[in-house]
Order: sequence, then structure tokens, then C-alpha cells
Amino acid sequence: MVILFSSTVIFLTINFSASNSFTKSASLINSQILPRPGLPIRLKIPKINVDTTVESVGLMSDGTMGVPKGPTNAAWFNLGPRPGEKGSAVIDGHSGHWKNGAPTVFNNLYKLIKGDKVYVEDNMGETVAFVVRDSREYDPEADASDVFGSSDGKAHLNLITCEGTWDKAQKTYSNRLVVFTDKVY
Repeated sequence: MVILFSSTVIFLTINFSASNSFTKSASLINSQILPRPGLPIRLKIPKINVDTTVESVGLMSDGTMGVPKGPTNAAWFNLGPRPGEKGSAVIDGHSGHWKNGAPTVFNNLYKLIKGDKVYVEDNMGETVAFVVRDSREYDPEADASDVFGSSDGKAHLNLITCEGTWDKAQKTYSNRLVVFTDKVY
């Protein structure tokens, strides 16, 4: 499967087998089968005052990951794991200023540092906590397979947004910022 960040940027080739967590209805952790987490509906990042609705997106017709419909929502990539499941769940959001000059949900994502907390609430009323491990900026042509895949058997949530210089002709930013987080157990 080829996965692209929103609006033409990073090409990822990921081979998923039937043993990957997102194709199963349960996750195996410490030899116990745990129920699958619910669908993400809310994202909270206290340090940067984010408390927003999470939309569900797949791939757009051009092969890129879908993006939120508006400036203040986030979007979960529904072809990967749910937040809290084994693997790397991915949520993206807009950065910069929206068409009318309004601020966007991930304007301050760059301010997150190691140890900051991120929370995802699901449609079953459960909240999963994550802690920031790292952040990296990616060039549009760079290999970013580590954003959508993980083989360490743990649950991760990776947050993506645009960063860098706005390219009017391409209608996109020059880079992508990814904040990597790990589930708090």
C-alpha cells in the first residue's frame, strides 16, 4: 500500500500482513486478548490548548492521506490502528492560517516536547493517554515509513501537520512536522 501525507508530500510503502493489529478485532498484550479500542472522537493536548473533534479519513483519490474538512478539527487515518491499539495510529490537522485568516488546530504543535501529554477520547467513553517521545520535520521526498508503521509491539500515536514555507503554486507547505507519542500504560 502506498500512503502519502496530505497534499502530495511523503510517499510511504508499507506492507501489511494479516497479522497486523488493524486487521484484527482484538490486540494481544501480555498473553491477554483485550477488546479493541473505540473509534477516536476527541483529541486533547493541554499544553497547546487543543480540545477538538476527530474526524475519520482514509485515502483521497490521489493517494494522499485525507485531511480534516475544517481548520479546527483533527483527522484520524482509519486504514491504520485506532489510538491505543498496537501499532502507529495517525492523526493529522491543519497548521498555519485558514483561508479566512482563522488559526488552525495544530498551529502550536511544534511547541510539544518530550514528556508532554496527549489524550484521545473514543466513542465508548474511554480516554487513552500518550506521552510525547520525539518530533521530527520531514522533507516531502523523505522516507517516513516510521510514521505509519511500528514493529515494536506497542501502541503509538503520531500527530502530523504542515510546517515550513507556504508554496502558493503547489498550495502546500514545504515540510511536515510529526510528533511521535507512546501510550501511557
